[in-house]
Amino acid sequence: MPGPPDRREQAQPAHTPPSQTPPPQARYDRGGLPGAALTLIHTGQAPTRSALTAALGVTRATAGAVTGELRDLGLIQVDTGTRAGTQGRPSHGLAIDPGGPVALAAQLHPDGFAVGLVGLGGRIVAETSRQVPAADDPARALAPLAAAGAALLAYSGRACVGAALAVPSAVSEPEGASVSPLYLGWPTGTKVRDVFSGLLADQLAEHGLGSALTCIAVNDVNAVALAEHRHGAGRGAGYLLVVAAEHRGVGGALVLRGTLYTGSGGLSMEAGHVSVDPNGRPCPCGNRGCLNVETDAERFMAAAGLVPAPDTAVLDQAIAAVSAGYATDPRVRAAVSTLVVPLGLGLAGLINVVNPDRVLLGGLHKHLLLAAPDQLREAVALRSPWGRGAGVPIHPCALDDGGLIGAAELAWQPVLDDPSLVARLAQGPPGKP
Repeated sequence: MPGPPDRREQAQPAHTPPSQTPPPQARYDRGGLPGAALTLIHTGQAPTRSALTAALGVTRATAGAVTGELRDLGLIQVDTGTRAGTQGRPSHGLAIDPGGPVALAAQLHPDGFAVGLVGLGGRIVAETSRQVPAADDPARALAPLAAAGAALLAYSGRACVGAALAVPSAVSEPEGASVSPLYLGWPTGTKVRDVFSGLLADQLAEHGLGSALTCIAVNDVNAVALAEHRHGAGRGAGYLLVVAAEHRGVGGALVLRGTLYTGSGGLSMEAGHVSVDPNGRPCPCGNRGCLNVETDAERFMAAAGLVPAPDTAVLDQAIAAVSAGYATDPRVRAAVSTLVVPLGLGLAGLINVVNPDRVLLGGLHKHLLLAAPDQLREAVALRSPWGRGAGVPIHPCALDDGGLIGAAELAWQPVLDDPSLVARLAQGPPGKP
């Protein structure tokens, strides 16, 4: 059994994007008020009761009653308050209850995995990770994640609202199946949600925590996009495009007016398979010149003449090389330029089709942007009709653990919709009635 887990709080981004607070005239029916209020508090849009009152468009008495309900459910804390309200009066402060329930989030990538317990507000309260190549058999690959997750829950003693798994492949809906997992060696169509759910149920039972924990599977970059929209650099964006070069290949995601867009069957926004060079490098998908192989970590290492060490994730090595060598190593600068050109071409095409109001770059792409921001933005602008692409803000992702946080968001969503669901968790450990 693993030892005590690492415990920490997810750092908040230094950049604070515009508020998502609904206009004061917004109105909610009484049955939906607790969920609407919890969502506003969860996403940092209502730090005081006066701010919540304005956002919901209700009376102070109604806001007080709703926050009282959420407090009694163990979801938030209500400070008697010294903060100034909108009329200069002291207002009750609202904060997430630090001892409240958590979601269990797991993220698998070809080089290892991470598992965490995530509370409201996107706060990671416990996390463990391991670097180990993912097995070709889905059950063997996911078994360590289930074991680690159950151990974290057992150690924490927290009630759990649900579990979610982020994987580096498209995930079909509603089956929760991994489609064409190019970097995992799994059979396409593997029902990863069901596999992980079964493994987790067995591990929870071994710890005496019951077995009925609802599980969701999601593409890893979709999870990052949702986390950034609610808690990171995507706050306030109405049409958020996220593109990221993670451990292998490149992924994309789109959040439209607060909702993750996944298409008709969960397979949308495969940005990594946008071809930017028909004569380029072969992609595992069968095409050539995809962003997947022209702008990922392996391509960077090859362009820089660097040989990846076998004991460290290639992504980590590429990021370290960009961060440490861009200013001093001409090979690194040349490699960055080599990747920026096709990345700009791909982003311009996506911007022209999607028309986002903000673009976020994650993984290696984030560090390419940080190293050569003007070059990348110019590469996008040159390929956008009427220069429109130049006017779309392009920022780095802000969260270090966006995959875990975003997966947890999906596990939390039923409670955000109806906070009363959490009442049953107080009656026993996960899975016990």
